[in-house]
Amino acid sequence: MKILITGSDGMLGHDLAYVLKGKHELILTTSKTLDITDKNHVIDFVSSQKPDMLINAAAYTDVDGCEKNQELAYSVNGEGVRNLAMACKKIGCGLVHISTDYVFSGENTRPWVEDDETGPISVYGKSKLEGEKAICEILDKYFILRTAWLYGVNGRNFPKTMLELAENHSKITVVYDEVGTPTYTLDLAQAISKLIETDCYGIYHLTNSGSCSWCEFARYIFEIAGADVEVVPVTADEFARPAPRPSYSVLENRNWVENGFEPLRNYTEAIKEYIELIR
Repeated sequence: MKILITGSDGMLGHDLAYVLKGKHELILTTSKTLDITDKNHVIDFVSSQKPDMLINAAAYTDVDGCEKNQELAYSVNGEGVRNLAMACKKIGCGLVHISTDYVFSGENTRPWVEDDETGPISVYGKSKLEGEKAICEILDKYFILRTAWLYGVNGRNFPKTMLELAENHSKITVVYDEVGTPTYTLDLAQAISKLIETDCYGIYHLTNSGSCSWCEFARYIFEIAGADVEVVPVTADEFARPAPRPSYSVLENRNWVENGFEPLRNYTEAIKEYIELIR
């Protein structure tokens, strides 16, 4: 296939390019070469390139930044996605869009499934939901993939931050009342590579298996890295940030499994491989 990837210089985009490069013809774009908020440019560019599939890994993902820059958040995560959907419709190509656990309120006692009612509590979540809605309005051939707690080789992320802090801190505070599933972008990219070979369109939850709190994740990172750091649990309220976060955002990968795919490996295995790689 001929595949156009937006945000190819980001954490997931980097791994998508790595995983797909041997199998498909890739058109790699960044915000410098394809500004998804420029409707006319998007439609012209996509029409000229004529991809068979467009994977949108571009987003404004700074959760706290979205609270301060709401116009930018909605422009990139909402209107930008609408522009891509319109371009895909014009040439008849499929769209893979990366969404988030933040489209849910976080008020649940069981893992979220794909048809649960959405209810984002942050500007980031609300802007990402706008993008989802635009795709569903415009396209029939789409894969909306909600994922969570991403980390990868290329870019800033929680495990990297923890390991950096471990170099000069013997004690750190980490939130314990937010629970989710850390997801390795390489595993997610490999899953996307399988999904685009099918016509099983729709909304998917796609994460590594298992779940933990940020506090438990930090402790596990230090354990496998052999770092002697005390992790002090604090509440999300104590660790004040501009944007509210969902307290429970474990995603059940129901549609993925029902369509015959193997569940992604447990996050505990994925993070071991990641830490060995970056070290």
